[in-house]
Amino acid sequence: MPKAPARRKTPAKRRPAKERRRLWLTVSAEMTTKPVLWMMSRRFDVVFNIRNSSITNEVGLIALELEGDPKTVEGAIKWFRRQGVQVDPVELSTMEG
Repeated sequence: MPKAPARRKTPAKRRPAKERRRLWLTVSAEMTTKPVLWMMSRRFDVVFNIRNSSITNEVGLIALELEGDPKTVEGAIKWFRRQGVQVDPVELSTMEG
């Protein structure tokens, strides 16, 4: 009986580096009724986690984590800014817990 060829080991795929950014988003009164997080999630392959938020008729404040490929995360941040959302980095201690 002929021998079956030995299985080849397929090289392990390298996982792309992931980046996690913690941000404060400040949304103007006009933007509080627009689904900016949903729109961002449709355009960019990132995982987002709302850690805290406070939305009124005048302003919206959102503590957000974005995780994904570094270029994609940066693209999402730039997109927020182009939409008129103020984006600021978060100090770690404000979102822990």
